[in-house]
Amino acid sequence: MSRAELPSRRTLLAAAVVAAVAGSAATASAAAPTAGATRPAAPGRAAARTVDNRAWTTYPDWRSGTAAGTRAVAGLRPGLVIAEAAGTTDYTDPHTGRTAAWEYATWTSPVHRLAVPSTEAIASWNARTPEGTWIQVELKGTYSDGTDTPWYVMGRWAAGDADIRRTSVDDQEDGKSSVWTDTLAVDDAASGLRIASVRLRLTLYRRPGTRLTPTVWRLGVMGSDVPDRFTVPASTPGLAKELLVPRYSQEIHKGQYPEYDNGGEAWCSPTSSQMIIEYWGGRLTQEQLSWVDPAYADPQVCHAARHTYDHQYAGCGNWPFNAAYAATFPGLQGVVTRLRSLTDLETLIAAGIPAITSQSFLEEELTGAGYGTSGHLMTVIGFTADGDVIANDPASDDNEAVRRIYKRREWENIWLRTKRYNASGKVVSGTGGVCYLYFPARPTSRQRKALAAVGVR
Repeated sequence: MSRAELPSRRTLLAAAVVAAVAGSAATASAAAPTAGATRPAAPGRAAARTVDNRAWTTYPDWRSGTAAGTRAVAGLRPGLVIAEAAGTTDYTDPHTGRTAAWEYATWTSPVHRLAVPSTEAIASWNARTPEGTWIQVELKGTYSDGTDTPWYVMGRWAAGDADIRRTSVDDQEDGKSSVWTDTLAVDDAASGLRIASVRLRLTLYRRPGTRLTPTVWRLGVMGSDVPDRFTVPASTPGLAKELLVPRYSQEIHKGQYPEYDNGGEAWCSPTSSQMIIEYWGGRLTQEQLSWVDPAYADPQVCHAARHTYDHQYAGCGNWPFNAAYAATFPGLQGVVTRLRSLTDLETLIAAGIPAITSQSFLEEELTGAGYGTSGHLMTVIGFTADGDVIANDPASDDNEAVRRIYKRREWENIWLRTKRYNASGKVVSGTGGVCYLYFPARPTSRQRKALAAVGVR
């Protein structure tokens, strides 16, 4: 996402749902909450849950849904494939104008009742899509008033771009909720309306007359309902540890590949993704990188930008597309979630799991950053003895400058808050505890416990 103080999709989402906000940080009225911070608890009571994750990953999971032409496959990494096509349909790619026929098969998940009736829902998925195949992910919710949303398209996705252009879908709404790129949001959170339950539907496509098939290994949804606030409670430092994560600068790519949003400021998300992918051992071959101009340093960052690019959003910052890209590397999976505090990040770092976090701030709100941003991704790789955050910040002049130390209290607040003032003094949304987590397809016992502790399984 861009570091420029321009209206972003997150800002637009907030603008669409804010009823009124006075010029005081004490009260924020009606923007759809967008963070994973913990709701303050009443004396003697535990804090209310604000995030619920549900994922389908096991053979019994894939057997539990309703199949029309799909089949569950067992093994070390159970998944879903096309068994026999349920039908054929034409798809006109809005970004190329090409119309082609595709065979398809579908799988619909059981209804998942959200433990946290939610103002927002984000789907994510991990899949393999050989050339000649692609997938569509849809979400249908039931509101707390008993009515249903339409089937919203949360993404049309392929690992490559030979067959379709990877895309989100704009202009989806029903008068109660809307889809903003990758996020389904209740339009008026202050009304009390919530998404009470969800279903996901997968459609797997292939060229007619072939035996090709996508394979989907993970399909999930994260629902959240987080209170609006300008500040969050401070957490207590509990860990001093640093993970050895590769360092890549987005800025050295400025002006590269205008068709993928021109490098530089726009490439924070794929640059962060590539750092974590390589931490886990993911490597690209010379053949895979052969399309990149040999004059460009770190061609793998260019590759990540191309393969996370959302042709509708016209950028590389689609959260689920980044997680799906990470999972194209053997032995990796990726999810989009929200966390409650830096304590959650400490739990993950202790188990060897770095995280990619989303935040927005004015330059003076994060000491040492040297910039302000309406939305930026960076990686958290550890904590100092004083509890400060060690981050690989791709918004750096070169790779050597990527490692930064940011003050704990400043960093925690800009990450978890749901409201902030921009450079013009206008109230806009905070990016709030959103993060991408990439981790092994077969995590260790310690990693499983850490992931479970932050609500991911």
